[in-house]
Amino acid sequence: MTASAEPGPGTPLDARMTVVIATRNRRDELLENLRHHESPVIVVDNASTDGTSAAVAAAFPEVTVIPLMINAGAAARTLGAQFAHTAYVAFADDDSWWAPGALAAAADVFDAHSSLGALAGSLVVGPGEDPDPINAVLAASPLGTPPGWPGPALLGFVACGTIVRRRAFLAVGGFDDIVRFPGEEERLALDLVDAGWQVAHVAAVRAHHHPSLQRDTDRRRQSELIRSRLLTALLRRSWAEVARQTGTALVSDGGWRALTEAIRRSPAALRARRRLTPATEASLAALRSGVPLPGPADGTRVPIRTR
Repeated sequence: MTASAEPGPGTPLDARMTVVIATRNRRDELLENLRHHESPVIVVDNASTDGTSAAVAAAFPEVTVIPLMINAGAAARTLGAQFAHTAYVAFADDDSWWAPGALAAAADVFDAHSSLGALAGSLVVGPGEDPDPINAVLAASPLGTPPGWPGPALLGFVACGTIVRRRAFLAVGGFDDIVRFPGEEERLALDLVDAGWQVAHVAAVRAHHHPSLQRDTDRRRQSELIRSRLLTALLRRSWAEVARQTGTALVSDGGWRALTEAIRRSPAALRARRRLTPATEASLAALRSGVPLPGPADGTRVPIRTR
């Protein structure tokens, strides 16, 4: 599908934004949370065995449902974005939704910033709407807020709190089938930045997250995150960084399992391997060290390129 044209001023929200949800075997939670969404919704069902696709089609006939025969992982979001016809795509999980007015505000930010490729909002968690700790991390990004940007520059985000410019997202390949849940966001963020797109935090754009009780154990999740970091390094970083991530895996709880899973996917990762530009590597170094990159005389920092 070809990318849609960029919207003009005053374009209605439903012509600018689509919500894409990837789900698997969380039928009841998905049905409960779908009612909160304000924009057209595409649900990509990762081969659920609990009747998710039929239940959503029956309860929400206005929702587009794409049932998959296999679990495509995070790549299901990419398929959803390909089916969308709007300029912007907001990702949500089956246990999350965007706050009232958030998507309209985000669309306005995108309309005003033609180089913005991804917008990471803020997250509130549970019925008490407690701020997710990630909010403070994003707001305090060592990369600062370059001139003309809508918020602090980032090299990562949380998928269920992120909105993308569809053509930028698809141009860099979207979420792939190499780095699966969780930790799939890093490679995408790096590729967007490497292609010259802005990735920024806009705190006023808020999403609700009520974490599902149907989740992997903490130990398994830690193992999966180690696997994803290792595969991301193999895809985009230096061999020294690949070795560092491998060493970390070997001494981490669940690391051997992560290493075994990463090795199984390494042929595909090697075929898709491409080193990041020096500018993006410099931004990564600044982010990891917490030391801002030098900027102009006025004190602002311009850590990465814009289009």
